[in-house]
Amino acid sequence: MKIEIWSDIMCPFCYIGKRKFEVALAQFENKDTVEIEWKSFLLSPEMKTDPSKNIHQFLAEHKGISLDEATGMNDTVAHIAAQVGLEYNFDKTIPANSFNAHRFLHFTKQHGKQNEAEELLFRAYFTEGKNIDDAQTLMGFAAQLGLDANEFAQAMGQGAFTDEVIADIQEAQQLGVRGVPFFVFNRKYAVSGAQEPALFLETLEKVAAEG
Repeated sequence: MKIEIWSDIMCPFCYIGKRKFEVALAQFENKDTVEIEWKSFLLSPEMKTDPSKNIHQFLAEHKGISLDEATGMNDTVAHIAAQVGLEYNFDKTIPANSFNAHRFLHFTKQHGKQNEAEELLFRAYFTEGKNIDDAQTLMGFAAQLGLDANEFAQAMGQGAFTDEVIADIQEAQQLGVRGVPFFVFNRKYAVSGAQEPALFLETLEKVAAEG
């Protein structure tokens, strides 16, 4: 069974959705037969990376709301994340364009490390306050995964994986994906959003039963 997951690293519900899906997958009898592929999606493609701002300021400007309102929204999301065992430190989160991080994910996919890379990026962004658009940071992640950081840097310098990110985004548009996370099971069924594990498990079992 192949499951494609459209996601953006800066999407708080994508990380929450990943955790809920993992709970379901752990309960799934045929979990060893499941192949997961992460697909790129950009929630804010025009966003400029700005380490001098925090995510509360970015959200306030992006949505045209007050700083207090933005902070309150993020506090609510952090509480939801905590319920699935995730620690969101929004006070540390650096607003960053995620395009290069998605290129990194395509690099790691070539080496069979994409799922681990996705987890690293989410944790870096939401918990550790790292700049996911920084070349040195991404090289460090490559090394952490046991990959050749210099090979990755060279690929980035040559513009590699740009087309792959764009292709994922265009594919999402063709499928009518309006928001993320968006899970597609064997190109037959889709689950949109950070749904409860029971729904993911039900979908896994349905797809498995249909062969």
